[in-house]
Amino acid sequence: MIDLLITMLERIGILVAVAFVLTRFRFFQDMIHQDQLNNRKQFTAILFFGLFGIMGTYYGVALNTGTLLFNSVTMDLAAEEAIANSRVIGVVIAGLLGGYRVGIGAGLIAGIHRLTLGGFTAISCSLASVIAGAMAGYFRKKGKYLKLPTAFLIGALAESVQMLIILILSKPFEMAWTLVQIIGIPMILANGLGTAIFLLIVQNVVKEKENASAEQAQKTLRIAEQTIGYLRQGMTNQSALAVCSILYKEINPSAVAITDKELILAHVGLASDHHVANTPIRTKLTKEVIQHGKLVVANDETIHCSVEGCPLGAVVMAPLKSRNEVIGTLKVYFQSEKHITNVNLELISGLSSLLSTQVELADTEKAYQLAKEAEIKALQAQISPHFLFNSLNIIVSLIRTDPKKARKLLMSLSHFFRQNLAGTTAEIVSLRQELEHVKAYLEIESSRFVDKLHVTYDIDESVLDNNIPPLALQPLVENAVKHGIKEMEKDALVHISIKREKDRIVIIVEDNGVGIKESKLKNLGETQLESETGTGIGLYNVNRRLTMTFGLRAGIQIDSKPGHGTRISLNLPIGMGGMNE
Repeated sequence: MIDLLITMLERIGILVAVAFVLTRFRFFQDMIHQDQLNNRKQFTAILFFGLFGIMGTYYGVALNTGTLLFNSVTMDLAAEEAIANSRVIGVVIAGLLGGYRVGIGAGLIAGIHRLTLGGFTAISCSLASVIAGAMAGYFRKKGKYLKLPTAFLIGALAESVQMLIILILSKPFEMAWTLVQIIGIPMILANGLGTAIFLLIVQNVVKEKENASAEQAQKTLRIAEQTIGYLRQGMTNQSALAVCSILYKEINPSAVAITDKELILAHVGLASDHHVANTPIRTKLTKEVIQHGKLVVANDETIHCSVEGCPLGAVVMAPLKSRNEVIGTLKVYFQSEKHITNVNLELISGLSSLLSTQVELADTEKAYQLAKEAEIKALQAQISPHFLFNSLNIIVSLIRTDPKKARKLLMSLSHFFRQNLAGTTAEIVSLRQELEHVKAYLEIESSRFVDKLHVTYDIDESVLDNNIPPLALQPLVENAVKHGIKEMEKDALVHISIKREKDRIVIIVEDNGVGIKESKLKNLGETQLESETGTGIGLYNVNRRLTMTFGLRAGIQIDSKPGHGTRISLNLPIGMGGMNE
């Protein structure tokens, strides 16, 4: 019995080696990772595990129950012969991994083959093979892996059931009993152990693949984190060089290069003496990748480098795209084609998509900034006519009555618009400049409303060097002037305050005019508001420019009650946007 157990274990060792080879097949890996196999994969699994069961039969030993001698398994067994084998291992593993259908199918193939060999246990062993597959399918757990002791018990149980079926069906009973006494325990132990070892191999393969996937995912995330700050600046020589250096360090190839549609932007690694930045793309293969937008693999025969003795033996070229248009290539070089593994191919393909997304984000961000600047300029341009018409009306009215004052106001207006023109070409100006702008405006307006308009200031000089969008205060003051004098014959008051409160600058423009109706107050700053003159600009434009420059927190806040005046305040963050201390 001990000798038989040792022999069985030796034969199982061979089957385990075969099992290891099986784990490298794609269908086998799919079966491990998928809870449900399609019909084609089920058929493939049944065929393979059925053949594995047949191998288990042939790697067994034939026992003559008459002479009690062991022989090699032949194509035809004598009537008194039976086989001590490991057929159950393949059938049980088929059921544990593939379910009922795969287990029963493999059992049928292995069982029918066993039936053709003959011997007094042919029928019972054939039937036991099918039952073993069904039993294993019953114990299969979707989405979970069996523990190794459990796998051992299932394999041992399947073999025990086979011994029981032999005792029930095989005739004569005396021969069956003698057979079971000799081979029962060795086969139960060996097949249980073989099942557990087979499952251990499977689990190791799974862990190996999971670890490789996890490592690749970590590497990809690490590369993404390091490269995002560069390519979001656009595809330049500097950003391409930085990205190539990162990829060269992380992937460890022979070289890495990035090109646009015409030039090599950067090359890091071997052959950098003749693969030089800002030189035209020469190889036909690179041009084909740019033209067709598909990843290609090339060896030293198809790279076609123009320099003899180039050490770059193989390359993976992947297109870089922006908005589905090829804008360049990512090229990762290796010593030879055998170093280009499937893992490397998947990684490089993923990196090309990642880098393409980063470039696209850079283009999107650039387009957004251009649109933002264009909108600011358009809003600034809208304000100029609004103030110009009012100013000219004042000056025209003074030309006959007070030419000197008209001349002075005209010079003030000229100075005002020079600053206004400078403001339309700048994103920000200092609060000091903006306040001078407002004072120039009020000088003109005060000349219009003599003895009616009174302006007071409460200014913290220490904050006037901070920045603000041009023409942000003048429309607010203009709004206050209009409401301050509309229904008032005298004592119209406009108060301007600029103070620092902790980390913010608070600007307040307040009047004691007629106030704003509650129905209109709800929409201030959210939509274009029709002023009394019907220009449709004013507070909406100011609010838009402030929020576009500093964010939503910097928008205007308005407090007003009919008959009690209006108070407009701005809260500008210090150290944000274009501001400084």
